[in-house]
Amino acid sequence: MAFDIDMIKKVYATMAERVDAAREIVGKPLTLSEKILYSHLWEGKPTQAFTRGKDYVDFAPDRVACQDATAQMALLQFMQAGKAKVAVPTTVHCDHLIQAKNGAEFDLRHANETSREVFEFLESVSNKYGIGFWKPGAGIIHQVVLENYAFPGGMMIGTDSHTVNAGGLGMVAVGVGGADAVDVMAGMAWELKFPKLIGVRLTGKLSGWTAPKDVILKVAEILTVKGGTGSIVEYFGPGALSMSCTGKGTICNMGAEIGATTSTFGYDDSMERYLRATDRADVADEANKIKEYLTADAEVYENPEQYFDQVIDINLSELGPLLNGPFTPDLSTTVGREMTEKAKDNEWPMQVEWGLIGSCTNSSYEDLSRASSIAQQALDKGLKTKAEFGINPGSEQVRYTAERDGILQVFEKLDATIFTNACGPCIGQWARYSDPKNAPKNSIVHSFNRNFAKRADGNPNTHAFVASPEITAAIAIAGRLDFNPITDTLINEDGEEVMLDEPTGWELPPKGFDVKENGYLEPVADGSGVEVTVNPDSERLQLLTPFEPIGDSVTGAKLLIKAYGKCTTDHISMAGPWLRFRGHLDNIANNTLIGAVNAYNKQTNFVKNQLTGEYGGVPDTQREYKKNRTWSVVVGDHNYGEGSSREHAAMQPRHLGVAAVIVKSFARIHETNLKKQGMLGLTFANEADYDLIQEDDTFNFLDLNEFAPGKPLHIEVVHTDGSKDTISVNHTYNDSQIEWYKEGSALNLIKKQNA
Repeated sequence: MAFDIDMIKKVYATMAERVDAAREIVGKPLTLSEKILYSHLWEGKPTQAFTRGKDYVDFAPDRVACQDATAQMALLQFMQAGKAKVAVPTTVHCDHLIQAKNGAEFDLRHANETSREVFEFLESVSNKYGIGFWKPGAGIIHQVVLENYAFPGGMMIGTDSHTVNAGGLGMVAVGVGGADAVDVMAGMAWELKFPKLIGVRLTGKLSGWTAPKDVILKVAEILTVKGGTGSIVEYFGPGALSMSCTGKGTICNMGAEIGATTSTFGYDDSMERYLRATDRADVADEANKIKEYLTADAEVYENPEQYFDQVIDINLSELGPLLNGPFTPDLSTTVGREMTEKAKDNEWPMQVEWGLIGSCTNSSYEDLSRASSIAQQALDKGLKTKAEFGINPGSEQVRYTAERDGILQVFEKLDATIFTNACGPCIGQWARYSDPKNAPKNSIVHSFNRNFAKRADGNPNTHAFVASPEITAAIAIAGRLDFNPITDTLINEDGEEVMLDEPTGWELPPKGFDVKENGYLEPVADGSGVEVTVNPDSERLQLLTPFEPIGDSVTGAKLLIKAYGKCTTDHISMAGPWLRFRGHLDNIANNTLIGAVNAYNKQTNFVKNQLTGEYGGVPDTQREYKKNRTWSVVVGDHNYGEGSSREHAAMQPRHLGVAAVIVKSFARIHETNLKKQGMLGLTFANEADYDLIQEDDTFNFLDLNEFAPGKPLHIEVVHTDGSKDTISVNHTYNDSQIEWYKEGSALNLIKKQNA
């Protein structure tokens, strides 16, 4: 039986009425995305049509999911909200704080020792406030959500950008910052700009070496890392119907890499099969009662150009396996000859040192079974892996079932390391080097979602390429980046030429899923007697102090850093070893912007302190400004804040005294996070003004007292030679978001309203 079945029945009970009302108001057939959005309005039954990409709308999500790294800060904030219990079903999943090093048993034991304080804090807070708690080792948040909580037609938010994985089960699932999650957990509305809609029509059928992963790798090539910004991507067509539910989840998962708000598929037979296989026949039965409301109206998919803002066509029968990377998930290359040429031209290391399968993107039973079919061939044909091999199962249920069915044993016979059911190398939790900064240039291939520099192992010289589990397995066996399993042969231990056959596998386990201990802890019914304590001397946890409002008079602000080129949330607030401080704002603030490249010297973590004239680390310089009660400004390029949903990338600069971030364009989640923390997230009205900013500049905000929706702000930029430039900056703040700014943060406003 499903978790929260009564909540799901309640959602379905109102869906038909609300969708019918929305269709009448909008005056045309509706996409699936619109059906879910309009049926989850905070006001209830729709009363007006909204303009895509323009109108801010209040929504009522059905549930919230948090992973342990972001849950710390989210729950520390929720503790200040004055609520006895969360208002919607919420879960916490411990998957980020487990480092991959020696294998599952050792690594999990080590994590429980080193992060015991954090895990105990999360467990006690969850117990107190009615939150479901998934212990370390239970699995990766998004795989666990897909197996237990996702349901067609639902809406959820999660404090991780890959929350979008649940679109594989027909949800609108959106990654947000912890402050957004706190709003919903506290019973408030969740605000989102009504998304634009991108339709992806899938024709043909996947076969051979091509996998669902190749679909999103192709979409990433087409849309780039920011082409989906502000949009929901909705997949449809006969190709979509022929695909498994977990395959759909893979595609939706990596929608985060194109900046999409989320991605989704209409309810179909594969979703019903998955629901029943994961012991949720009750959800499938309820979904079947309103099946027509859980996909788009027929007219939409027949004439998509009339209903979507953009339509992309992909013929799965013509799609081949791809490798995306290095250093960006949208640089797509066909395996084989094209990779040979590109690698040679760009001096990418041809030898592959590691092949890694897992992460929230590709760790399902189907993924492991298809990859293991390649591993079994290697055993049968006398081949050994030329690269190291690592596997992260997605959940304890997947791991237990895969072990029962002999899948994991196949990998182990090839000397693969089976890591914990956790994120591991995908998020930088990989103890690969003792000194990553000075590690050699090398290539790795993985089935993860992101491949930014230093993402997996902290080594800026690691060239990471994203591929399907099948291709990852094949390349790990071959040990070469340019290996094409469709055409190329390998030499086995007997000196014979052999070829790998096409992968095979199971959509779902033939003998059904099984698990001995899934790792879930149900909270007590009344948590009023549960005590949550935080040691004031802790290095890992720190109770929060509310931010003071920045105010409407910001003058004399100093440039902290002008970031050059790509500046992701990994550059602003690194993961890896810094994950240990995710619950201690002051300690983790010591990594603020240390990965950003200074535009003036092209170095990282080396900026000019305008008070002393000396150069030093970004956090050290900023602490000097803060000590002298001097605001500062960060300047950035396009798609600033791309990547993870981590709100630390906004909270840390705010904590250190950054008043404004001025960029050419923002990634969606990061812009919202800045707003939530009471900061100014601004964009150059004229992008060329980025070039006007000089290293010793001071900023005077001229009309902040007139801060209003749709009205540009003006800033006087004072240069050291006495000359001045006045620049115009735009913003997307609405009235309620301006109130967040005036109160110092969105949380301050919530506390005020609760009081």
